[in-house]
Amino acid sequence: MNSKHWSLGLLVTSLFLWLIFLGNSPLRDWDEGTVAQVAREIWRNPVDKMVWLYPTLGGEPYHNKPPLIHWLIAVAYSLGGVNEWTTRLPSAVLTALGVPLLYSVGNLVFNQSLPALFTGLVYMTMLPIVRHGRLAMLDGAVITFFLLLLLCILRSRQQGIYALGIGFSVGLITLTKGMIVLLMGGIASLFILVNRQFDLLKNLYLWIGILLGNTLPIAWYIAQWQHYGENFSQINLQSQTFARLVESVEGHSEPAWFYLIEILKYGFPWLLFLPGGLYLAWKKRHTTWACLILISTVIYLVTISFMNTKLPWYVMPIYPFLALAVGVNLNEIWQESKFKVKLWGGFFAILTVAGLGGCTYFIITDPQPVLITMGIIFAISMGIATWLVIRQHRNFIPVLFAGMYLVLSLLMSSKSWIWELNEAFPVKPVAALIRQNIPAGMKIYTSFSYSRPSLDFYSDCRVIAVPVSVLQEMLSKKSYLLVDNEAWEKINLNQSKIIGESNGFKLISPDDSSL
Repeated sequence: MNSKHWSLGLLVTSLFLWLIFLGNSPLRDWDEGTVAQVAREIWRNPVDKMVWLYPTLGGEPYHNKPPLIHWLIAVAYSLGGVNEWTTRLPSAVLTALGVPLLYSVGNLVFNQSLPALFTGLVYMTMLPIVRHGRLAMLDGAVITFFLLLLLCILRSRQQGIYALGIGFSVGLITLTKGMIVLLMGGIASLFILVNRQFDLLKNLYLWIGILLGNTLPIAWYIAQWQHYGENFSQINLQSQTFARLVESVEGHSEPAWFYLIEILKYGFPWLLFLPGGLYLAWKKRHTTWACLILISTVIYLVTISFMNTKLPWYVMPIYPFLALAVGVNLNEIWQESKFKVKLWGGFFAILTVAGLGGCTYFIITDPQPVLITMGIIFAISMGIATWLVIRQHRNFIPVLFAGMYLVLSLLMSSKSWIWELNEAFPVKPVAALIRQNIPAGMKIYTSFSYSRPSLDFYSDCRVIAVPVSVLQEMLSKKSYLLVDNEAWEKINLNQSKIIGESNGFKLISPDDSSL
């Protein structure tokens, strides 16, 4: 098979993995609920109201992120209605496109198809990429645009016109997640310099692409600044961007090694081959592929590790470069047949036992047939890999790819792939109670410990968390309340009317309010 056939095969298999049962679980807090709300307000409002240009969240200006993904979701709403599937569709498709793109980047830096193929398959079977890429979030799309940027840089060495795509890729990153473009642009620029691609700076297509590709993002930022003034720059540029470097925004503070732990937690089984890949990159650091791996991994990981605000999905853009390192190591193993039998065999044996343990756990605690089957397939795959490693047979590599693909397909087919939904009460029944009894757009005050964007989205109201001591005051101001049983016992709500109950919450209105 030639590279075009492999690209097509990777595209089809990745789209299947990213789109299968995409809408089978509710939207999660925080990003999904917020992104969906902003997109729905763009979709609901006529073009002449300019909400598409000046996005809102609950009717208030939304300054957090530029609106490219929100625009795409609004288009999906206009075509397929407002639901979980259409909400996640644009981000999922864009993330899936990153798989064949990374394969193409690998082809250019390795000058070989096999390590590029291994890289694409590793990337496609990384749990964080698949799971977060299916969510209505921005990170998967940003990775894909960055891979497009790298592809255009590499392609422009032979065909100068590809330099046009560099500017457009930078523009897409900016219009998706704002100032992260400075970090990614810095990595790309350093790669160009270390790779001695100086002729690119003389390429007229590069500067035309930068001019045309960044016209829309720059125009959007100018429009926001002219419309909102200093308020926009203080929130978008300061509070939501640069402040995250030096202070913990919204309490998301973790130690410097937080992202290393995240990679350790979710990087298996490929993490086993990462040290060897990084060693090969250092050993051959004069090559293009090694420069790309080392520069991108070191700069990105150091930057996010020393940011004071830390969130799990900030680490996602490093995974393509870890996949490159793993891919080159797997290729070395395939070609040279050098096995670390005790280490690898022991590791896969442990994973086999873990798979059987997981299967038993699902049978006892969460008897979903798909999860039980997933545990069985994982155990069988790791068991076969163990046997092949002991026999020093290189076919353990395709067994790992096939096994991980099946395991991830089953996980995404279950209702457990967004496990954060178990951290708080299910929002849809409570939102249905609110939606049936209270007009859209109303403010509701809740005794729950924090506000939930997903509840706001599904209820089509703004549900605001306040201390229990404030609830009585809100009721006297003719406000609706959403009160849990514990708060209900603590406050005097005799002059109120219970509209309904759901999942341990009572929906309350003032006794004389009109329903």
